[in-house]
Amino acid sequence: MSKSNSVYFLALFALATLLASCGSQKSSSGKGFVQLFNGENLDGWVGNKTSYRAEDGMIVIDPKGTGGGNLFTEKEYGDFILRFEFQLTPGANNGLGIHAPLEGDAAYVGKELQILDNTADKFAELQEYQYHGSVYGVIPAKRGFQNPVGEWNTQEVIVNHPNIKIILNGKTILDGDYLEASKNGTLDHKEHPGLQRSSGHIGFLGHGDVVRFKNISIKELTATK
Repeated sequence: MSKSNSVYFLALFALATLLASCGSQKSSSGKGFVQLFNGENLDGWVGNKTSYRAEDGMIVIDPKGTGGGNLFTEKEYGDFILRFEFQLTPGANNGLGIHAPLEGDAAYVGKELQILDNTADKFAELQEYQYHGSVYGVIPAKRGFQNPVGEWNTQEVIVNHPNIKIILNGKTILDGDYLEASKNGTLDHKEHPGLQRSSGHIGFLGHGDVVRFKNISIKELTATK
């Protein structure tokens, strides 16, 4: 093979490799997923836009004594796959509300999935259903899969009412049916009418601590309004 032909085939090989790489990146971003956060502002979100702000491609909750409050999607969602990254600060406590109305305590009128620094000393004696990834009051999540505080974590939440699966940093920490789990009463012995809801808003539920979120995307499995 001549030198010119050799260079030509090397160039073709490099181009093919690049195209394959681009195709892989496109696929890995997730077919059917759309961004819930545009990285620039809180358009598409409602609620506390004082404590929550858009900053450097992140949603940052910085309560500064306001208690935190909630930030919800304008749109309601039924069954879905939600992906996001979060960064905790020491002792941080937040929550992910799903199937929630805009009023009331989402942990009961909807469902709250815990977002919590499991390693904090002040949380050493919580109930099992209060640790990160748990369906609050109903199904406890496995512990031991969070990255060190200050590092980013990736999480995927798959909801097919009444089934829910949560994957944290590539490890399944919860996989269950919240109606089945509560048929003989909830673990916190409280009423959770929101367990019956099959659609509602998605939101971050602040408890007065700094937490950061980014790369928030969703794939709807059922169409909602």
